[in-house]
Amino acid sequence: MSTPGRIRIGVAAPSNRIAPSLPENLAAAAARLSPERPPEIWFHPQCFASSGHFAGTDSDRATAFLDIANDERFDVLWFGRGGYGAFRLIETVLPRLNAAARRKLYLGYSDAGAMLGALYGAGIGQVAHGPMPADLNRQGGEAAIGRALAFLTGGDASTLESSICPGVPQAAFNITILAHLIGTPYLPDLTGHVLMLEEVAEPMYRIDRALGQIVSTPALRQVAGIRLGRCGAIPANDPEFGQTEEQVVRYWCDRSGIPYLGRADIGHDIGNKIVPFGVWPT
Repeated sequence: MSTPGRIRIGVAAPSNRIAPSLPENLAAAAARLSPERPPEIWFHPQCFASSGHFAGTDSDRATAFLDIANDERFDVLWFGRGGYGAFRLIETVLPRLNAAARRKLYLGYSDAGAMLGALYGAGIGQVAHGPMPADLNRQGGEAAIGRALAFLTGGDASTLESSICPGVPQAAFNITILAHLIGTPYLPDLTGHVLMLEEVAEPMYRIDRALGQIVSTPALRQVAGIRLGRCGAIPANDPEFGQTEEQVVRYWCDRSGIPYLGRADIGHDIGNKIVPFGVWPT
């Protein structure tokens, strides 16, 4: 049971497994960051399982997600890390979420975006794009963990992406993940939203192709505009693509008539700011 007055966070790994050393390291970081009242953080044993590419079988990962989401003792479900695997669970998990799951806060990014998008589309809980426990393994990653914990434990507005405006809905996705939701029942209605996009480790031609698919989708042409986060670790293109990620986004926004709103302070790095989906209470 949780201690009265303390936020209880459950960590699941719907994608890839977590290093066994992470819980101890994260607990130490949380104690340094919140010495007076650190949150309770519990890692589901599934986080450390292995089944080929994934942190356990599909059934293992779905069960772990439901164990935390449907347990009223947890205030938060925190995605442990990215990789790949969350999409495989949506069809199993979504119909089995209960009333407790609908009151939860869900935080993650990268591959977690598939599940976050499905939850948001179904009106389940409050979802947000932001740092995950595995970010502690990045150089300087404690800053990202501190930002996440400040948001999860108190909704600290300083942790949010700075362009977020009161009354304006927003959402944030990895470009490839959002493109892969198109044509599925799990693409949420983003009409009128400011859509923030980021990417990592994809060649420019793939970023271009995915953006073309996104802005050509009739439902997504109803967004209020697009902001571009960081696109990191872009492999060399052969031949040279000849355009930067911002030039590519501007090109597709101009073609589709979607306003380009500038940059967003999000990405696969320790500077990744938090973007709650929808209108965040201020």
